[in-house]
Amino acid sequence: MADVKEARVPDIGGKAVPVIEIMVKVGDRVEKDQSLVTLESDKATMEVPAPFAGVIKELKVNVGDEVDEGAVIALVEAEGDAPAAKADAPKAQAPAAAAPAPAPAPAPAPAAATAKAPSASKVSGPVEVNVPDIGGKPVPIIEIMVKVGDTVEKDQSLMTLESDKATMDIPAPAAGVIKALKVKVGDEVNDGDLIAVLEGADGGADAPADAQPAARTDKPGVAEAPAPAPSSATSSAPARADAPAGGAPRTPPVSFDASVVMPDSAPYASPAVRAFARELGVDVAQVKGSGRGGRIQREDVSAYVKRVMTSGVAPSAQGGAVAAGGGLNLLPWPKVDFAKFGEIEEKPLGRIPKISAANLARNWAMIPHVTQFEDADITELEAFRKKLGEENKDLKVTPLVFQIKAVVAALKKFPTFNASLDASGENLTLKKYFHIGIAVDTPDGLVVPVIRDADKKGLLDLAAELGEISKKARDKKLTAADMQGGCFSISSLGGIGGTAFTPIVNAPEVAILGVSKAQMKPVWNGKDFAPRLMLPLSLSYDHRVIDGALAARFAVYLAQQLGDIRRLLL
Repeated sequence: MADVKEARVPDIGGKAVPVIEIMVKVGDRVEKDQSLVTLESDKATMEVPAPFAGVIKELKVNVGDEVDEGAVIALVEAEGDAPAAKADAPKAQAPAAAAPAPAPAPAPAPAAATAKAPSASKVSGPVEVNVPDIGGKPVPIIEIMVKVGDTVEKDQSLMTLESDKATMDIPAPAAGVIKALKVKVGDEVNDGDLIAVLEGADGGADAPADAQPAARTDKPGVAEAPAPAPSSATSSAPARADAPAGGAPRTPPVSFDASVVMPDSAPYASPAVRAFARELGVDVAQVKGSGRGGRIQREDVSAYVKRVMTSGVAPSAQGGAVAAGGGLNLLPWPKVDFAKFGEIEEKPLGRIPKISAANLARNWAMIPHVTQFEDADITELEAFRKKLGEENKDLKVTPLVFQIKAVVAALKKFPTFNASLDASGENLTLKKYFHIGIAVDTPDGLVVPVIRDADKKGLLDLAAELGEISKKARDKKLTAADMQGGCFSISSLGGIGGTAFTPIVNAPEVAILGVSKAQMKPVWNGKDFAPRLMLPLSLSYDHRVIDGALAARFAVYLAQQLGDIRRLLL
């Protein structure tokens, strides 16, 4: 009789990482080694496989949760053959235990480690940085994080490689200064390839000791040993890949057996391909895989996007067609040799702008934008804000705090703005919570963390949380959970300047508020002109959901809230 068992997180390096995708739902039947959830650390994207075949009875995690090694992610009702497989395990191991020759087989691994230990010493000369064992298959370099002349610490990430199953960072084997880079973005490298040379710091770092890779990414679940082990020992060892002393990321065991039939709810794609699809806003369930066993490749995602952008129609998983791309029939992007006109410099687009670009292009093409402009008189508000700041010198009370409160009041008054339209364009989801996204400018680009339950927090609470989340954004410590669940976004350029702009709606939201720099202007009060501090507001909205009259009422109401902060108490 089948019994319910726990599916747990394997060894991922001893550090909690967020869940970025759940690929199954309660009631789904899964095969052994089928991916259940995707985790994303700061160095790798990895999938957690089902340890046995069965039916999902309960999911213990949600997207955005952070999990560590051993955490329960799901309860699976194991199929009847699972216990039999376990019963066979002792039989397979019994001959190995009885035979005298293989018994000492595990011993070489500790011996090898002991032999290498004395070689670790302080270095002060040139140190070659080589690609560790990555599985004997060339993989491309997708990012180089240092340049010649940079000072690096031991285990600091130098560059990122991306195979079809995982992304991985190459760490510095010692502290020192980068003297030469032997590769560039786009190059393919293999085990042992020289990628950089650094000048070791005098007595400040350990000499490299032939660091091994995070895991054999072409054979997930089988860790490399310094000396070959008998096949019987390998087959009975637990599917686990231990991270080496070199600092490379650990990759949990994942099997991509082509014989496994993936259910409709779990497209057959690697973590790297799923991440690539998310960047482009593509639902992998709509992509047909060309790889072995129907596996979705990176090229399949790119071809899907090209087909959608040129035809304006995306084929559905059932072979039909669904509207996509707004029916656009776009010309190819122009190819120009700019160098023939004068001197140029090429610079790759950063990671955040690349991710944002795909989303912004989709939102601009798919959402019929209209922008409503309004001015708010914040003369009294600004006087009160300054007084509040003087009384709370440990807090930075910005105008944005008042804007958040005013937006919440407007969302309560006009609930259509606190909604999301589904992909079909036919159903509207009205939200009863008030999570406000705040655009934060960082050296790497614009990010939008979310302040949750803004309706339940006072001005000083919001000021404190805004300061904390802005610092996390600038320090690159935001998690996926920090940027999910927003109802409405505010993009404030008041500290920089400008009189108005047209912000792009952050789908699946239906509106966004742009705030420009407040200026003192003469305003007619019925008797004469008086100097008033006027704040320009730019409200962009999805015209499929919101009409012009409703948008104008929302903008006017918002300006009234900012013009008389006593209204925020009502």
